[in-house]
Parts: sequence; structure tokens; C-alpha cells
Amino acid sequence: MKYQLSDIPPFEISRGFTARFIHTESMTLAFVDIEEGADLAQHAHVHEQVVNLLEGQFELVVDGTPIRLQPGESYAIPSNVPHSGRAITACRILDVFSPVREDFRKGEVAYKR
Repeated sequence: MKYQLSDIPPFEISRGFTARFIHTESMTLAFVDIEEGADLAQHAHVHEQVVNLLEGQFELVVDGTPIRLQPGESYAIPSNVPHSGRAITACRILDVFSPVREDFRKGEVAYKR
């Protein structure tokens, strides 16, 4: 199936984090635009997550360890591991989740502050 990101309505995950989602039978892809300085509180979920930094600089904290990502770098977060993040600059990230993020598919906002 072909998708056009500009046709997908944006969804605010948290203040400063706006995503457009593609859901398949087994995974969710989240194309996330993040404002400079925006942060996402620590959380964990059953989904495996691969963070792919497309643009900008982002600091990911996984199980208490800070990881600074540059464009072209990825980081795999295992299931149920606590993590948080902060945009050092404006960023664009592609997050891949498996299994599907049903909460996002249903339009539920998991990380609102």
C-alpha cells in the first residue's frame, strides 16, 4: 500500500511532538516532528521501538543512560525499558514500533502533560 505523509492528519503525542502514523498488521511507523527543547517524559511500553533520527540532534535516555543521536543514527529500545527524550534542536524522527501501537491507532494520547 502506498502512503502520502502529507495526507495523514498530524497527531500531538506530547507538547512539541507531532506525529503522522502508518499502521500495518504488525508495526506502527511514526514520522515525528519535534520542536527544539521539547521533551518527552520517561515512560515504558510493551512495544519494541527503533528510533531513527532523520534531522536535528536528539538526546534519548534509555534505562538511565543518555544517548545523543545525530542524523542517520538509530537506537533500538527493547520492550518495557524506561526511556525519555529531549530535542536539542528541531528534529525529525522515524519511530518504528512492534507490535502495532493500538493506542495511537485509536487516537489516544499516551504522553500528554
